[in-house]
Amino acid sequence: MTGNTALADILDRGAAATEAEQLLAALADHGVFVPVQANGSVMFLRNEDGSPALPGYVSEACRVEKLPQAFGAVHCDALRLMDIAQQTGVGVLALFSTANWARVPMPLLYRTMRERGQQAGGQQLRLTWSTHPVAVALRDALARRIREFPPVRTVWVSQARRVDTGFEHLMLHVAVDEPLPSASAHRLMETLLGGEVVLGDGSPQVAMLPLNTTEHAATIAELERMGLDTVRSDPATGRVEVVSREYDAPDAN
Repeated sequence: MTGNTALADILDRGAAATEAEQLLAALADHGVFVPVQANGSVMFLRNEDGSPALPGYVSEACRVEKLPQAFGAVHCDALRLMDIAQQTGVGVLALFSTANWARVPMPLLYRTMRERGQQAGGQQLRLTWSTHPVAVALRDALARRIREFPPVRTVWVSQARRVDTGFEHLMLHVAVDEPLPSASAHRLMETLLGGEVVLGDGSPQVAMLPLNTTEHAATIAELERMGLDTVRSDPATGRVEVVSREYDAPDAN
């Protein structure tokens, strides 16, 4: 990903306010580059009132020009931006191009993603079974660790592909019995990527989307029909069930 040219065009022309829907579409479709420190943690900026803002740059070159003190930048799609926001509580995106910038409240991005059917993995995001080694490692790590997070009921592992852009990444849909944003889902994600599964330079990005078992029952029913690698936990019995096409039959641990 060399840069989000559609977003850069809107920002450079100072049209963020008059072309808000186009700006949100460009952000949802192509993402931005988020600055990180040497230890990999995200860098934040401060709004005028002292509250944090999550900065996003239209390209790595733009980040170097505008924020040279950062160690580097990571390209984040909309799902990853929402994941960061849910983990940190940050409510505002600060989007930068070479010539201009704009502030975008996170609820607007959430709304855009819902309208595009992203929550359900519908027409805009196609989910398929994956045999990628990272996907298999995630499934196996979930089977080992899911018991440690009692509100987590089920996790589906998939290959996610944007129908319009072709952008692909691995996706974890996490069904939880607690209000969103789900602290348990995010702690699980941190556990998986904090040592259980090692991502190399060529590894696919991994995104996570929590789902409430009551509020998102329709989405969960749709995921159940997709034939994805599935890990289920029953806190009442302590049983973990792993379902995969790789096996002849479901395997209960």
